[in-house]
Amino acid sequence: MDNQKHFTVKELPDTMKPYEKFESMGPASLTDAELLSIIIRCGTVNLRSIQLAENILCHNNGGLMNLHYLTQKELTGFAGIGKVKAIQLKCIAELTKRMAKTCRYMGECFQTPDYAATYYMEDMRNLEREQLVLLMLDSKSRRIHDMVISSGSVNSSIVSTRDIFYQSLKYGAVNIILLHNHPSGDPSPSREDISVTKKVVEAGEIVGIRLLDHIIIGDNCYFSMKQQNYI
Repeated sequence: MDNQKHFTVKELPDTMKPYEKFESMGPASLTDAELLSIIIRCGTVNLRSIQLAENILCHNNGGLMNLHYLTQKELTGFAGIGKVKAIQLKCIAELTKRMAKTCRYMGECFQTPDYAATYYMEDMRNLEREQLVLLMLDSKSRRIHDMVISSGSVNSSIVSTRDIFYQSLKYGAVNIILLHNHPSGDPSPSREDISVTKKVVEAGEIVGIRLLDHIIIGDNCYFSMKQQNYI
């Protein structure tokens, strides 16, 4: 029989309490489990919050990335994690992703295919359906806005150049970049991909908005129409 006492957070010495440690030493002093335990707040009768946090982090050795990898349903499989806590944890994961993206483009320009592909890679490479994203830029290739233009497949019958340039003019874009994913993981362009690219280039010349690139996202790889001289 295990006679080891399971302390609640209140019963722990101050030096071991995440809140007190935060106040005396700052957030950087906390371990991943301690940070997560503050968010979780409470565990179960036999499992304190920091142990629950450790269980989540240790699952499949995923660490903090488990907040991204685990689904809401999978999170509720941990004792002490109900629907509300699972949703909170998934929201925190989404916020961290958006913060990372914000930091990446602040003060920087989308001047290279590698930068644009890397910026959108994690969002697009695991999508089960094709999505076409319109990235709108100013004259210095700084991001103005982006949006999903179509979802399902990328071909001339679905992709509307009218929608692309309507949105581009609406947001005052000078340059644009198109990005879409291939769920197969292979970023090699199809005939339709090449056809759509040429169609948008020609329309852009008429309205005065330049298509800088059309990037196809694969599984941790990409294909740049510009680099391969299709633009």
